[in-house]
Amino acid sequence: MIRKLRLKIVGISVIAVAVLLVSVLAAVALSTRSQMVRASESRLQEALAGHMLSSAQPGSGGGQPCFVADIYADGTVRLAGSGYYDLDNDALILSIVQDALQRESREGVLQDYALRYMRQTGTLTVRLAFTDCSQEQATMRSLLLRMGGVSLAALLLLTGVSYWLAGFAVKPVQQAWQEQKQFVSDASHELKTPLTVILSSAELAASETDGEKSRQYLDNIHAESLRMKDLVEDMLTLARTESGTRLPEEAVDLSDTVLESALAFEPVAFENGKPMEYTVQPELTVSGRSAQLRQVADILLDNAVKYAEPGSPIQMGLRREGRNAVLWVENRSAPIPPEKLGHLFDRFYRVDESRTGGEGFGLGLAIAQTIVQSHRGSIGCTSTQGVTRFTVTLPLAKNEVTKRGSEA
Repeated sequence: MIRKLRLKIVGISVIAVAVLLVSVLAAVALSTRSQMVRASESRLQEALAGHMLSSAQPGSGGGQPCFVADIYADGTVRLAGSGYYDLDNDALILSIVQDALQRESREGVLQDYALRYMRQTGTLTVRLAFTDCSQEQATMRSLLLRMGGVSLAALLLLTGVSYWLAGFAVKPVQQAWQEQKQFVSDASHELKTPLTVILSSAELAASETDGEKSRQYLDNIHAESLRMKDLVEDMLTLARTESGTRLPEEAVDLSDTVLESALAFEPVAFENGKPMEYTVQPELTVSGRSAQLRQVADILLDNAVKYAEPGSPIQMGLRREGRNAVLWVENRSAPIPPEKLGHLFDRFYRVDESRTGGEGFGLGLAIAQTIVQSHRGSIGCTSTQGVTRFTVTLPLAKNEVTKRGSEA
């Protein structure tokens, strides 16, 4: 698919440039031919007017050589012209004159003799002027060959360059395609486990006569169904956030939102033996969606509760830094290797699945990242000296920046 897309881009580029080159080539060729034809006709008109008959060699003064034939009523033919032409060959000259006289057009080209002619009918005579057009034809052939060669070389060069540049153009598409395939593969894998448990438990419950064991199997079905529901909801959240659809924004008191999340997780952290400490600067307002920003705070706190060392505190803070609001959550835990830090926000990625007991799906941080980016912010993680810190930076609302600036 990606290769076809790349070739299609190259094909469209080459066809577009080829059409342009052909158009330019045709315009140049027609313009050049028109100029040469006008020059020949101008020379023929001078010959018909008799301006060239004053010298023995009319063509020697410059321009295209011509010769003139005056045909009288009695059939006599009088010739005059440049020494460029062999006017002694009476049979050939007579054939040329007769061919020109038989033409209906007053002017034209005698292809058999490579001559351009122009006819003027007088009272007693018919005057014909001729000039060689072989040079004109040779010039046109040479011009077309040169321009055709240059155009072909340019198209070949363009094809190579386009193929190379198309590689850069399709790289984001290829990456998105790979991520999509990986997402489908990972989602299928995550769904497979609860589905297997549900099917197995359903079969056992159907064949079990012991009511207690049947209840246990039904509890398993219920628990795994809830896991599947959570996974589907997380995937839908990711899909909605990454779809690019801009939901209505409003002024959100980020301080209150973060504080609500902290108060909700405080008993959870306490039950896990991990006390919470938080400092929230009041009245920090951002533009966005309150529910999604609350979800970011919840994800970071939930992640900290899962990974913090037993008995160690979970710390969270929100403060204003310049034009931004900065939210951070940190906990003491085993250091995350540098090579894994870059993958923390990948979908379905878990640093160490055994540490979570397989409870999570590895979608939380990916969801947090997409939400933060949709709010024109950034999210990152550092892990040094046994402390892991997640930092979210969000731009303050314009009125908040203005208000703080006026207070300063």
